[in-house]
Amino acid sequence: MNVRPITKFVRGGAFAAEVNVEIFEGEGGWAPYLSLDDAYKLDDVRDALRGGDVERASRLAERVYRLTPIDVSGETTGRADDVQRNL
Repeated sequence: MNVRPITKFVRGGAFAAEVNVEIFEGEGGWAPYLSLDDAYKLDDVRDALRGGDVERASRLAERVYRLTPIDVSGETTGRADDVQRNL
């Protein structure tokens, strides 16, 4: 069994986050997989982002980003809060 750290990107509403987790690799039929704790951590970050709780998400994630939509010309199409409706 080999354990490898990776960064997963999680999106929720107008935010995204980088979350450090570990991937378990092995010969088994279900590999690679996350630990249950890391799977819950990803869910917790996603729930915090969807609820707009950036402070909670930042405690669990390495970085939190606010997403801003742009149009083809490179101009912003609206406020960052409008991202969820535009996607």
